[in-house]
Amino acid sequence: MGILAPSADERVKNVEITDDVISVSLMDGRVISAPLVWFPRLLNASQADRQKWQTCAAGYGIHWETLDEDLSTEGLLRGAPSFEYQEKH
Repeated sequence: MGILAPSADERVKNVEITDDVISVSLMDGRVISAPLVWFPRLLNASQADRQKWQTCAAGYGIHWETLDEDLSTEGLLRGAPSFEYQEKH
């Protein structure tokens, strides 16, 4: 007898950003958190600009128009910091 696992739904449900952490709630109930320092554009943005996000890529991405920033749930799940962060570290 097999156990049926709930299907993963990695689409973005909500985004919360503090001064230190970005947390992305997924449709399947999981929450991904990463250090905000990994994303310098978000780190250096105002809280008002951080809140102006929208989903993109059929719900698997997050876009900030005014910041020219895009994150994917795939990258967040892999623990991948932005290229800007990687270039400096």
